[in-house]
Amino acid sequence: MTGDERRQALEGIADEITACTRCRLHEGRARAVPGEGDPDTEVVFVGEGPGFNEDREGRPFVGRAGGLLVRLLASIGWRREDVFITNVVKCRPPDNRDPQPDEIAACAPYLQRQLAVLDPAVVVTLGRYSMAAFMPGVRIGQVHGTTRPIDPETGAGDALAFAMYHPAAALRTQALERESFEDIARVPGVLLRARERRESVAVPSAEGPAPAEGPAPAEPLAGHPDVVSGPGRVNGAGDPAIRPAPPALPTPAVDDPAADEASQLTLF
Repeated sequence: MTGDERRQALEGIADEITACTRCRLHEGRARAVPGEGDPDTEVVFVGEGPGFNEDREGRPFVGRAGGLLVRLLASIGWRREDVFITNVVKCRPPDNRDPQPDEIAACAPYLQRQLAVLDPAVVVTLGRYSMAAFMPGVRIGQVHGTTRPIDPETGAGDALAFAMYHPAAALRTQALERESFEDIARVPGVLLRARERRESVAVPSAEGPAPAEGPAPAEPLAGHPDVVSGPGRVNGAGDPAIRPAPPALPTPAVDDPAADEASQLTLF
């Protein structure tokens, strides 16, 4: 699928979302929030649901939480225009309450179709409701900053999920904000690994199937020279673009579960 075809497909899904009445959330919305970003990106950020400002503007992450997301992206040399940003529910829950299971289920086909069109290499989950869609049965305090392969039934046919706290939660707690910067520093390394994983599947060895994956190498962190310059799509034309990274961010303490590289970087 070409970039223009992806863009047209995403616009068609957005038109359906704008007119959607599948659940009660449409009754109180000002505007639906389908999502936005680069249709050629390899990285999709999935939040939980629109807030007050998002409902007014019809765009995801434009309030204070969006400001923090922009700063998180800037810390690894990326812009929000380089990725695609959406939510598990596309209309604002009343008073910013948590989305209900039936509301998430009503929106799930839209997210699934968006991911099928985008075919991302990495899905970054923002918050526990987004995480639950891609890493069911886990707690965000235990798995933030870690990576799991994604079930193709989600629409992301061959991708890795990377869990992060929601920026709104990080704004309320300084420790979570610090951990969010530490976590996002790992995302470029996850993208490199996801590209390698895809290439190994797309080009099987002539000598037979590749051996089962063992523990993956440690991810490049900010401050190392092998951080990708942006999450653009690679079409088999060569190695990912490389550039010097921005200044290093604080490294997690040794006793922080998120710093246990052996456990967090294992691919299943």
